[in-house]
Amino acid sequence: MIGCGLGDDAEELARRGFDTTAFDISPTAIDWCCRRFPRSRVEYLTRDLFAASLDWREAFDFVLECYTLQALPVELRQKAVRAIADLLIPGGTLLVIARGREVTDPEGNMPWPLTRGDVDGFISCGLTERTFEDYLDNEEPPVRRFRVTLTK
Repeated sequence: MIGCGLGDDAEELARRGFDTTAFDISPTAIDWCCRRFPRSRVEYLTRDLFAASLDWREAFDFVLECYTLQALPVELRQKAVRAIADLLIPGGTLLVIARGREVTDPEGNMPWPLTRGDVDGFISCGLTERTFEDYLDNEEPPVRRFRVTLTK
């Protein structure tokens, strides 16, 4: 789990039976995870995505990217996309969940919603898109989101 924040998504993956490694660049976030979930089966690590891919290259059969890319400035996104794609084993699955927008929509403030082109960056890294959902969530007001599965 990339950019695991306070660990809720990582804990849900573990609850569903996944052997889960979750990391975040923030040591404070990882400390919170360990305090919030002291008996967790999740392996929580302080890690930089750009350094993680060096020793975790093709190490994971499932990767969850949930709202991390949209927190990065546009000039770092393609580098992050490559690092995320490199984490997957051949045949592995990537699930991307993000706020979405059209290229012509205002970029707005952080978190910056992704465009279809941002997500297509994974295809240029050798992944194959399996599903692409473009939907409005149940928030008030509704927020546009993308949910995409890709395989290596």
